[in-house]
Amino acid sequence: MRYLRPAALLAASLVLLLATDGTGVSAGATAPAAVAVPRIRAVTLPDRPVPPRFRENWAGPAFDVCTAPPLDTLRTWRTASPYGAIGVYTSGSQRGCAQPRLTPDWVHQARAMGWRFLPVHVGLQAPCADPSRKPKRIDPAKAVQQGRDEADEAARALRSLGFGAGSPVYLDIEAYPMRDPACGQAVVDFTVAWTQALHTAGYRSGFYSSLDSGIADLAAAARAGSSPMPDSLWYARWDDRADTAGSGSLDPDLWSLHQRVHQYRGNVPETYGGVTLTLDRNQVDGPTAA
Repeated sequence: MRYLRPAALLAASLVLLLATDGTGVSAGATAPAAVAVPRIRAVTLPDRPVPPRFRENWAGPAFDVCTAPPLDTLRTWRTASPYGAIGVYTSGSQRGCAQPRLTPDWVHQARAMGWRFLPVHVGLQAPCADPSRKPKRIDPAKAVQQGRDEADEAARALRSLGFGAGSPVYLDIEAYPMRDPACGQAVVDFTVAWTQALHTAGYRSGFYSSLDSGIADLAAAARAGSSPMPDSLWYARWDDRADTAGSGSLDPDLWSLHQRVHQYRGNVPETYGGVTLTLDRNQVDGPTAA
């Protein structure tokens, strides 16, 4: 700009102020839109996927219960019930029930009856989760290392119970509020590291959560390019629909290659062969342990 005398400079400044309507934006121009910050950012870690020869899937109805049932119950239910797989809480510091029957022999005998398994690990929960039931929560600053540590614990439990290479274990992250993006990011960081460590140990990674919290954040992480992602999702939506279609909230192109389990009803008593269990109902189209 050429040099202006003080009086001329003042006049020019007034003209500029009027032209911009006092906002710094020219009259008639459109102010630049604010850039939206994504709720979940991508996180990537090196990975060693489970070899294809260990990848076996199964489809059919399954149930999960808090405590592993007696073998006599499983024997009766194997012939009298429609179920072919059972969710078993194999590890984790925040399991809700004791597991007095869960031993390698229990697994061996149940397997011989034809049962397949959905192993579950219940450890640290989302930082923003209600601490009244499960007080141990993920530390966002340590989420990656904590995810690896929990995966190591889960893998040791699988080995000790006799579950072979390629078996999945599902990380149980209970529902949490979606108000704080940092909370969801901690869950994603934890889960990516959990998956990495399980793959290193020779097992497949599963992830269980509500369709409206943990599953939503994992889907956003997948869209953002996070890796490695869990090999399968087990989503809770109690809509009484025995399918794995995602209930309209899980995009059809995510975890679509026989990688889903749907928990569609919870806490219901069922009786077969005169034996009653209170259980959650599931539909499986994905990996199980055999």
